[in-house]
Amino acid sequence: MRAELLPRAAERGVKTILFTGFPGFIGMRLLPRILELQPRTHIACLVQAKFLDMARRSLDLLAAGHAHTRGRIELVTGDITLPGLGIQEAKAAELRASLWQAWHLAAVYDLAVARDVGRRINVDGTRHVLDFVASAPDFDRLQYVSTAYVSGTARGVFRETDLDVGQGFKNHYEETKFQAELEVVHSRVPATIYRPGVVVGDSRSGETAKFDGPYLVLSLMERLPSPGVFFRVGTTSGTVNIVPVDFVVEAMARLAATNGSLGRTYHLCDPQPHSPVELTEMFARASGRRFLFVPMPLAVARACFAPRPVQRFFGMPQQALDYFHDAVRHDTTHASRDLGALGVECPRLADYLPRLVAFYRSHRDGVRREAMT
Repeated sequence: MRAELLPRAAERGVKTILFTGFPGFIGMRLLPRILELQPRTHIACLVQAKFLDMARRSLDLLAAGHAHTRGRIELVTGDITLPGLGIQEAKAAELRASLWQAWHLAAVYDLAVARDVGRRINVDGTRHVLDFVASAPDFDRLQYVSTAYVSGTARGVFRETDLDVGQGFKNHYEETKFQAELEVVHSRVPATIYRPGVVVGDSRSGETAKFDGPYLVLSLMERLPSPGVFFRVGTTSGTVNIVPVDFVVEAMARLAATNGSLGRTYHLCDPQPHSPVELTEMFARASGRRFLFVPMPLAVARACFAPRPVQRFFGMPQQALDYFHDAVRHDTTHASRDLGALGVECPRLADYLPRLVAFYRSHRDGVRREAMT
């Protein structure tokens, strides 16, 4: 875990992977799978100084649960918002000399993020990662994690080969992730791009590290009387694409280990997504709540949720409402084909939703809602 491990790893012919986004929930699950599938690798996790203690505890947890990670992960102090990633000069030179690949997950995942914060972390941060890896003489590939919602306000089918189709954006999170993906595409850095849908907990255990997205619907339902009335926003024409974290992790790790994925963009989405109307009914059934569903125009819902106290009470930012009126469908042609060849498929939401609800109910007071920045 110490810095001096890296040059020794290079001497043994072990390849080094730079990793941002640790100790995030996806990163914690992805790291051991990468190391399992690519045994002759060593991972250098870029971590802000303020998160070092948390990262050290997370490394101990990984080593306890995944013995094959022990001694193969080191923490490098830095910050994606700084040129050169804020890495001390000697350490940066050492890292570049052995760098083989990079995983860039670090971003601000917050629908209500301010534009300047989103640009600094999502766009400038991605540009700094690109600049750093481009200077490594033996660099092979960037594994870049975007979002399916770079689709913004696009309507109809949004394909994996689509990016700039003239769309607008529902919030600064979407806008800055779109701009960050443009940075990757326009750079000369070889890359594979992953666009997950709305990531929820593990399909087997329900475990998650953050109650946002669809969990806000659960929170809203549980604060209302049942039987009762639920004012539903949304149409049957669009979809809310929900995927469990275990599918996203396995998909990325397996695709990254194949040569054929280089240069491709993958929608890590449910090939059979549900409409907002279907989702609200599914969540009500899974949580044992009974409602009379009454349609509410999006403009009215926005007005109701405009006051900050209302958003705090229900735990739902106003921006989340737009996703219940989003007439887009994310095509998964490339992902379904390549993952199918690897035996990986997305679980059906109806099969694992009860486990998400059970985990939410048993952990709702101990899991954060806000983003790490």
